[in-house]
Amino acid sequence: MIARVLMLSLATGLAASAAAVAQEVPTIRVGFTIPAEEGKYTMMRRPTEFPDLGKGYRIEWSQFQGTSAISQALAAGAIDCGTQGVLPIAQGTAAGTLSVDIVAQHVGEKPGSFSVYWAVKEDSPIKTVADLKGKTVGISIINGGTQGPFNLMLKKAGLDPNKDIKLVEVTFPLAEDALRQGRVDAVNMNQPFAARAEAKGGIRKLFSLSEALPNIVHILEACRKDFLAQKPELARMYVKDLTLGMKKALENREQTMKVVSEIMKVPVPVLDTYLLKENDFARRPDASPDFQAIQAMLDTYHAEGLVSKKLSANDFKNDKVVAPIQ
Repeated sequence: MIARVLMLSLATGLAASAAAVAQEVPTIRVGFTIPAEEGKYTMMRRPTEFPDLGKGYRIEWSQFQGTSAISQALAAGAIDCGTQGVLPIAQGTAAGTLSVDIVAQHVGEKPGSFSVYWAVKEDSPIKTVADLKGKTVGISIINGGTQGPFNLMLKKAGLDPNKDIKLVEVTFPLAEDALRQGRVDAVNMNQPFAARAEAKGGIRKLFSLSEALPNIVHILEACRKDFLAQKPELARMYVKDLTLGMKKALENREQTMKVVSEIMKVPVPVLDTYLLKENDFARRPDASPDFQAIQAMLDTYHAEGLVSKKLSANDFKNDKVVAPIQ
């Protein structure tokens, strides 16, 4: 009987000790979206491949429907870091509602990579950008991240984006159907939906964003400035793993497709048509943010009236906590 009591006491003590240790491991709250965050997905699904994850720190993951929702969560202090686009960062900063630093980059564009493009039907009479005058054109989000370079492309063709076309919102998943059914005359295409539409045939590319603005940065990782100031070592562990996550994602495509399939619920054969191939977005191997390209985007957004103030990309750079961290 005494032995049983001692064993019970020992077990209770060990459980309490384990709980205390777990509570001592700091937690970072991170927001993510789908798709195109392969480094983060690898951290989520293969945590044992990251020495600090689960031991030096933990992550509380939260999925959001888009970067704007993550901006709101960051501004409210509900999360510490999360996926962002350049435009929501710029708009939140200009409005004084968001204060973040850019710590890593997920996907962007570079010469030869996939670039968001506008498609028309194969038999459409629209042959040039100028032919869009008087037409109905779909865009994923009006006044969203692609609006600035889209406006530039129209202006280069002599069109007024506010007067010469009818612009309507069509989300990327619905873009192909909207075009094929004639609800729009042209529409923007993104991966993986572009690869699916191209495989079916009957559409052709009219123009891509890279023709107006090269090296566009689509999604980044940003952290609240106050979080970085208060917990720099925790932030550095996280960015170190983001750096490693990108490296792992690019080095082992087969595993990455399995991981992405688990997250997106998309079959591997579908992902195999584009993911991490030449017809996919560009990824920087060390996850480092392209601040030069970010500056070009900030300037474009300000010139197009999407951001009220002229901003410097350096205002979002923290040299102590930015990828790559080895």
